[in-house]
Amino acid sequence: MSPDPHLTVYAGFLVGLVFGVVGLLSGFCLMSSLRGYWGQGDGRLVRTYALAIGVAVAATQLLAGAGLVDPGKSIYLQPSFSAPLMFAGGIIFGYGMVLSNGCGSRALILLGRGNLRSLVVVIVLGIAAQMTLKGLIAPARIAVLQASQATPNVTSLPALAGTLGLSASLARALAALAVSGVLIAFAFSHAAFRRSWGQIAAGLIVGLLVAAGWYATGYLGADDFNPVPVTSITFVAPVADTVQYMMLSTGLTMNFGVALVPGVVLGSLVTALVTRRFHLEAYHSPRHMLRSVTGAAFMGSGGAMAYGCSVGQGLTGLSTLALASFVAITGIVVGAAVGLRGPLRVQALTSPQDSASAAL
Repeated sequence: MSPDPHLTVYAGFLVGLVFGVVGLLSGFCLMSSLRGYWGQGDGRLVRTYALAIGVAVAATQLLAGAGLVDPGKSIYLQPSFSAPLMFAGGIIFGYGMVLSNGCGSRALILLGRGNLRSLVVVIVLGIAAQMTLKGLIAPARIAVLQASQATPNVTSLPALAGTLGLSASLARALAALAVSGVLIAFAFSHAAFRRSWGQIAAGLIVGLLVAAGWYATGYLGADDFNPVPVTSITFVAPVADTVQYMMLSTGLTMNFGVALVPGVVLGSLVTALVTRRFHLEAYHSPRHMLRSVTGAAFMGSGGAMAYGCSVGQGLTGLSTLALASFVAITGIVVGAAVGLRGPLRVQALTSPQDSASAAL
């Protein structure tokens, strides 16, 4: 029996639904994690993120080792990539998420909670990403890509381990064990995190959701006659595609990413209503709106250049152990560091109205 062509769409919506619930309840967000870790000395959220990556790596590599998913068919393990472009894109994205006070996934979650500022962020992010991928900025991006891309002998940590003479299965197992082991050990080395059962659950669930996305698109949706892109949770291109789909659905195809986006919003909305966290919020000053819109544009363009966001590269990309994903997420963390602690540090808004609206 041939696969149901709508199966990956259903799976994308379901994965998004659960991600929205977990994201709202736990505050899962790389930007919030880094701000808490660097600025307030609270390491729980950053360890939630580390645990999610560790679980995603272990689960994804188990699927790949069992032959259920081929990460090599994804955008993360292409034979050629531009490390300078991905690193620069990561920096732009990271700085943008500081300006907007949250990444694209967090904006979707807060939108479900009634935050109308997030609606502006999502729309601007989607437009900027589409401009960079296919629109006015695309020729410049492609020119830089062609001038700087390289074709390395190895594109992943398992392939790098394989140069030592190890078999493919052993190289994969050792690379996955090393990365996931270090991240999980880092997460549980913190006493406060070990007592935070909600954060532990969030890290485990998000990591497994990444693997679920790979399984849905790489196995359940596998069809030689009607192939679907092998991917998992990511938000830059899916937000751009969702904005386009809402405007021009005729002739466009619903896919995992387009279904993921409304799933996240709905999951957050239902959770906010059930827990009585839903309340409408809007901008309180032109200054805050300008900063938020600028950050959203940076995230859209930077994420398109880096082939992913703090989730798309930081979780899904890293789960493939692709070297390019390590470059991209390093750029994202550097960009966030510049915005939070560097010479271009984003200052807190100082007026009474701005202070009341500083959170996205």
